Amino acid sequence: MTIIDISRELFSSPVYPGDPAPSFERLRRISHGDNCNLSQFTSGSHSATHLDAPLHFVDGGATIDAIPLDRFYGPCTVVEAQGLVTGADIDSIAPRCRRMLLLKGNGEAFLTQSAAFAMAQAGFTLVGTDAQSIAAYGDEVAPHQELLGAGLVILEGLDLSRVEPGDYTLAAFPLFVRGLEAALTRAVLLKD
Repeated sequence: MTIIDISRELFSSPVYPGDPAPSFERLRRISHGDNCNLSQFTSGSHSATHLDAPLHFVDGGATIDAIPLDRFYGPCTVVEAQGLVTGADIDSIAPRCRRMLLLKGNGEAFLTQSAAFAMAQAGFTLVGTDAQSIAAYGDEVAPHQELLGAGLVILEGLDLSRVEPGDYTLAAFPLFVRGLEAALTRAVLLKD
């Protein structure tokens, strides 16, 4: 089995406009005479590779810890896409895709509201992207509301540069944090 890490490193990833930049501080160092190394870090919940829960855009929606773990693991399909992905695009590719879909677009593929609607109608359970957001900057609300309102999970900030289009098994588990709308995630693809 091959394991392909599709996560972005937290501190070197681009920061979404308006989000806090992740940072860290070394609190203890063996090299300074301490008995151990100890660090602390801060980050927004939407930094680097992360999962969005419904609460992100749905008032009263489920938090990340309320989503069953089996929603983050299973068969997925990676497809290449560029620019705005429409409902017609989703209708065209849905019959040959598994119910978890990852968009490989070099950070330049975004779902429109019609694409989000088509994904929900086709029974997709998760959508991921190598962009910082599943929706184009300035048009984030409608696609997020459509997807999250329909119960889809959104996986953003992937690194798909070493991945060929095709079928895989996705494992993308969020940090166990209660009450939040999103969580940092380590995501991998498995291939036999």
